Amino acid sequence: MLTTLRIKNLALVSDLTLELQPGCNVITGETGAGKSIIIGALNLVLGERADRTLIRSGEESCSVEAKFDVKKLRAPLKNFLEENGLEPCEDNQLVLKRTFTSAGTNRQFVNGSATTLATLSTIGEWLVDMHGPHDHQSLLHAGKQLLILDAFGGLEKEREAFGELIRRRAVLAGEKSALIVDEKTYAQQLDLLRFQVQEISTARLKEGEDAEVEAEFNRASNAAKLLQLSQAALDALGESESSLLTQSGVIGRVLAELQRVDAGAGNLVALHAQAGETLRELQTELSRYADKVDVDPARLAELEERLNLMHTLKRKYGATIPEVIAFGDEAKQKLQSLESRDAELARLNAALEKLDTEIQAAGKKLTAARKKVIPQLAKAVSQQLEDLGFKQSKFDVSLKTDFVGDEVTSLKSKESQRLLTSFPTIKSNGFDEIEFQFAPNPGEPAKPLRAIASSGEMARVMLALKTVLAAEDEIPVLVFDEVDANVGGETANAVGEKMRQIAAKRQVFCITHLPQVAAPADAHYVVTKLVANGRTISEIRLLDKKSRVTELARMLGGQSAAARQHAEALLK
Repeated sequence: MLTTLRIKNLALVSDLTLELQPGCNVITGETGAGKSIIIGALNLVLGERADRTLIRSGEESCSVEAKFDVKKLRAPLKNFLEENGLEPCEDNQLVLKRTFTSAGTNRQFVNGSATTLATLSTIGEWLVDMHGPHDHQSLLHAGKQLLILDAFGGLEKEREAFGELIRRRAVLAGEKSALIVDEKTYAQQLDLLRFQVQEISTARLKEGEDAEVEAEFNRASNAAKLLQLSQAALDALGESESSLLTQSGVIGRVLAELQRVDAGAGNLVALHAQAGETLRELQTELSRYADKVDVDPARLAELEERLNLMHTLKRKYGATIPEVIAFGDEAKQKLQSLESRDAELARLNAALEKLDTEIQAAGKKLTAARKKVIPQLAKAVSQQLEDLGFKQSKFDVSLKTDFVGDEVTSLKSKESQRLLTSFPTIKSNGFDEIEFQFAPNPGEPAKPLRAIASSGEMARVMLALKTVLAAEDEIPVLVFDEVDANVGGETANAVGEKMRQIAAKRQVFCITHLPQVAAPADAHYVVTKLVANGRTISEIRLLDKKSRVTELARMLGGQSAAARQHAEALLK
């Protein structure tokens, strides 16, 4: 339920905190006092598009915050919050906040975590069912009517099972479609896949091979120069009269003589010996390197050819060797599937035939269940409509079934498959289409609900349906914004009673001008306008019993003794 609503700088509201009650909450007040601001604030915090003109004059920003107790909420809110990286609810309290500025900045928060407007809207659909003067138009949509029928009959599981069968069939049909091509295209696909598989498999690629081959190719292509450079280094080291090793020998003899004259020069002799060993080690390694340098034109051509092959394959099938290998594996699987097309088609056809039988059975079962539920719904709604002033009205539901199952079972396989190709286009909620029909006056035939011209009649039909569905509906908060327009007298009493009945199962908010609707409520709020510091503001307050009598008397036409007695009688 909605426990707290705070509004700041919205239209005529400066700063308002509203503590709401369980059961039925009614909001009344003079026309123009600002009752619709409450609904506007709720719409904003539930994800409706923001209108910057609603920001209070002279202010830069507006905010709305709503706190909900979600302890009994059936929707998968906890998982949804986790999946979207939002903070969990503490003590089953969900806090939604919406702010927007005159500059166009728009921000939304769930439990203090910033989020998107779409996320806020999704959560809002689980929390509040809003009905304004024109929102009952949703009842005109066939899909909505079918959902209402299934909700009343408790057929959601059957409908979901049917939808899952249709989804599974669409997957199989897609696989089959990919295999069914004309012979020319089939032959072309086979040739292409065979070439690709042959080209990649013949190359016998190995991961990391391109880097190794390229390094070897660079060495082979520069073999002559490498040999020349290494030989020059060897000459400088020890193979000429002026080589480093020859000069090192001269230096060694001089240092030996130096040591004989001065024994303290022994460290110099040791350093010379170390340097000479390093030079001889370098000479050995250079000789080995020069021996390995092979000027082989044939090997060079072989490496160049291998590199060109890998570059060609990478250009055609992937940027890296692993990608080329993966492409080859995928092509091999496609080739195997195409080469075994007949067997694969036979498997898919068998699976589709089995699934079609299941779809027929599930569709028949769902249709039969709906046929049983329709009279029950029609009777329940008609009874509620009678209480709402339609003493001799008739509510009914027409059902049309587009079902090919009986035709299919009597046909040969080929013709059966032709008819069953229509299954992918069938809606996931079954083979049925329904339409709510209503005859408000006796002696007149029932007509589709969309043919009713009176908004008052439509509003009462919607209220009757909501009363019937109150126990099945999972949305915890229901808002009625003047849907009782164009009714009065005994019908107004019935509307108030229906609101009270619905509120036994859910939290209800109702904006009304009718005292008969306001009187049965569990909590009564009044909206007033006043001027403070030269500015007009709207205020809302919860009425006590005495104040309720005063407000109901105002709605009845004044503060006369008769009006107050009537108001007290309504409250009793």
